[in-house]
Amino acid sequence: MGWMNNSTPRSTEGAADAALAASDAPRVALDSHLTLHYRLTLSELGADVITTFGGKPATLQLGIGQLAEPLERCLLGLSEGDRRQFELSPGEAFGPRNPELIQRLSRSVFDAHTTPGTAYEPGDLVELPAPGGGRYAGVLKEITEQSVLFDFNHPLAGQALNFEVEILGVL
Repeated sequence: MGWMNNSTPRSTEGAADAALAASDAPRVALDSHLTLHYRLTLSELGADVITTFGGKPATLQLGIGQLAEPLERCLLGLSEGDRRQFELSPGEAFGPRNPELIQRLSRSVFDAHTTPGTAYEPGDLVELPAPGGGRYAGVLKEITEQSVLFDFNHPLAGQALNFEVEILGVL
């Protein structure tokens, strides 16, 4: 049998120990506390949106909104020491772009809810009060004497993204 190796077998004890240790490592679950490095990259441009690699790792708890739910789902089942990359199709991570979230406000409403004397320009992220006392943010697209156009979509909505993670700790 030509495919068999007739030499003295090498010890696989180290490999078996490593496999056993990996299977015993804590795995990411729905309510896990994590320490991890992660990177979000725009697929089309290859540009980092955010990265913790090379800096201080992130700590977070799954299930409480610290990370987008589709990104959390990528982490489920991973173990300490795992490093993975995920490709997320356009709109998968932060949802598709919704044209209804592009809205025009009257200039008087805008002026009543922003800091007087501030020079706003297209591209600025502006927080406005929401009904019920909350706040919401939109990207200023256009400003005229009569109105202001905002995009209230998440800035990464509709984008194809790469998500790279290295799990450092699972509690």
